[in-house]
Amino acid sequence: MARVWKLAEVSKHKSEDSCWMVLHGKVYDITAFVPKHPGGRSIILRNAGQDASEAFDSIHPVEILEEYLTSDQMLGTVELEDTIKDVKIPESKHGLQSEPEAHSPSALPPLETMLSIGEIESYAMQRLSPKAISYYVSASDDEITKVANGQIYRSILLRPRVFVDCTECSLETSILGNKVGLPIYVSPAAVARLAHPTGEAGIAAACSRFNALQIISKNASMSPPAIVSAGPGAVFAWQLYVLKDIAATERTLAQIAKIPQIKFIVLTLDAPFPGKREADERFKMAEVAGGTPPQVWGTESALTWRKTLEWLCKHTSLPIVLKGIQTHEDAYAATLFPAVKGIILSNHGGRALDTAPTPIQVLLEIRKFCPQVLNSLDVLVDGGIKRGTDVVKALALGAKGVGIGRAALYGLSVGGEKGVQRVLKILADETMTAMRLLGVKKVSDLSPRHVNTSALTSRLFDGPSGLEEIERELRSKL
Repeated sequence: MARVWKLAEVSKHKSEDSCWMVLHGKVYDITAFVPKHPGGRSIILRNAGQDASEAFDSIHPVEILEEYLTSDQMLGTVELEDTIKDVKIPESKHGLQSEPEAHSPSALPPLETMLSIGEIESYAMQRLSPKAISYYVSASDDEITKVANGQIYRSILLRPRVFVDCTECSLETSILGNKVGLPIYVSPAAVARLAHPTGEAGIAAACSRFNALQIISKNASMSPPAIVSAGPGAVFAWQLYVLKDIAATERTLAQIAKIPQIKFIVLTLDAPFPGKREADERFKMAEVAGGTPPQVWGTESALTWRKTLEWLCKHTSLPIVLKGIQTHEDAYAATLFPAVKGIILSNHGGRALDTAPTPIQVLLEIRKFCPQVLNSLDVLVDGGIKRGTDVVKALALGAKGVGIGRAALYGLSVGGEKGVQRVLKILADETMTAMRLLGVKKVSDLSPRHVNTSALTSRLFDGPSGLEEIERELRSKL
């Protein structure tokens, strides 16, 4: 029988050497986890020795305890009377509590009057807390790649055709064999509850309205079962980060296998180490006591093609999509592994390596050096999408779908589920308008003949294809 502790006893353990915490009535010894906490140890220590359930729930799903903590770290339960006494209104300068509101909802105009993603973003900056802004908006170093992700679309011209009956126009398509109502999906976006209390469930409910795909973030603030239940009409995938704690990753994969709504696994590869996101680091420095490093990166950095994919195939039967492909060589390499059914061309929203190529450049290099990739895998692009014309340009160049991350979070912040619906509707309407003006009735009719990319020729890789080397290195290991 589990031991029952008094909160006074728990409160004696609030140091790095002995750190206990009460979460949902249970007492945990998290001493070994303190130096591993991705958000830094200071935030843990400020909540040590007390009931931190409310603070924990504002960022994490309760199921994450099963992933990071072992059964022997659960020491027992806490007396119910003590937990009631410990409930208090969070103070603004202490604890893991929710961030303060920036502006009241009444300061915003009606959602239906917001006409573009850029406009929604500007209102989001009025609503989001400083912590949320530093996390969502920040990108690496000089943010050159983040800016280029969007700007590059301006260098591609559209080539409209006339005398085409486009009275009927459909955005329906399929991604990895799953029928979706839009070629636009929501990329994995972490801790959505920083934007709105409905969090990832609000995004799921909005996607459900459009039969759209949502890739659930590994670092979601809600559990995958809670998210998928909120979006019965949506299609779901799940983002995987392989942690240094491989056993914890395997436990999570076992949990995901029990959720039939999740149709494929998205293995994220573009951030084996964190980029230098100065705005985010600056905010965390203000939170950190005594100069303690604000972040310990928990992602495994020793992943390799054969070893990692063989391991993953032992723990999931779902199709695998590789996120973070940034060269045509790696796109080609992905075709050599039968378990890989798709790739996402992404530079982590400019949050990893600054001056890395944009997804559109990589897509053009695939067309130049190894166009067969487009017939072998579903190729998705992620980053910089703000207009329906951007969507159309990516699709015309061979992408099966385009992802939005920050835009969905901005919509969530200004209107919860309805705000995300507004984002998707704006992009859907703009995409359909662009298709009609191009003389295109359905997504599959878009082709390279609908775009002029000649302005980007000088910005593409001009060395040898390197495919023979890929063949030698990887096929010999298969």
